[in-house]
Amino acid sequence: MASDQLQRFLFDDTAVRGEIAQLAGAYQDVLAHNDYPAPIQHLIGELMAACALLTATVKLDGTLSVEIRGNGPLSLLMAESNPGNHERAQRLRAIARLDNQAWAELEGATLAELFGDGRIVITLDPREGRRYQGIVPLEATTIAGCIEAYFAQSEQLPTRVWLAADDDNAAGLLLQQLPSDERVADTDAWARLNHLADTLTDDELTGLPSRDVLFRLFHEEHTRLFDPAPLVFACTCSRERFGAALHQLGADELRSVIAEQGQLATQCHFCNTEYVFTPADIEALIDNPDESSPTVH
Repeated sequence: MASDQLQRFLFDDTAVRGEIAQLAGAYQDVLAHNDYPAPIQHLIGELMAACALLTATVKLDGTLSVEIRGNGPLSLLMAESNPGNHERAQRLRAIARLDNQAWAELEGATLAELFGDGRIVITLDPREGRRYQGIVPLEATTIAGCIEAYFAQSEQLPTRVWLAADDDNAAGLLLQQLPSDERVADTDAWARLNHLADTLTDDELTGLPSRDVLFRLFHEEHTRLFDPAPLVFACTCSRERFGAALHQLGADELRSVIAEQGQLATQCHFCNTEYVFTPADIEALIDNPDESSPTVH
């Protein structure tokens, strides 16, 4: 499989576009920072692929995140992306929160058993402008089904998603029906292309290069491919962001922690980078909260 790229394509004379996201190194980089059971790793891979696909469908200068939250043993599954283009990679990171003791009794569990009373939350957070958040109940049995339910319930464009992940790779395929007009000659394309995509196996999606996947499914269609865009793991944490979060605790609370512990250590759950704040750092943070170092990992 060609690793870590997003391939956009469309079908000539139809109102259908598509994307394939394939992850190898970026997926392994996420897994290397936390010790998750294999089934949870695979769910993380699927959500990363879904996040990459969704990010490519919107024009966004900011962050897109996909979260599944619940009150079960797996309380959070989250992937986050910053858009890229053919020159700059789309940057991804992901995390899960798992009750390891409960997991011992839940191997092979369904999404409903893992998350309990769950919901899927998709957030678009632009650098400028209004934040958008869509929330739908977790009712589907797969992450792909959850994403499709989000599109259906939020009255967006008809969208189908196929996701797969194994120990080494994660991948996703998205088809989306665009608004059409009388100039579109092939009015049956949406149903036909969905039928063809439904024949795709998980092993093919994770194991074949994107061009081979497209040939395998759509070799009788007029498919136009665009330049692939790179996908990478990158954490957006920084000392500045942690400092801003600590500042919200207030001066009294911060000084109390320093008096008790001697210093204040924080850790990013995505990449495990540790940021240590000394008493002098805390006093500087209280006096000048915007002057913390902005180093990003």
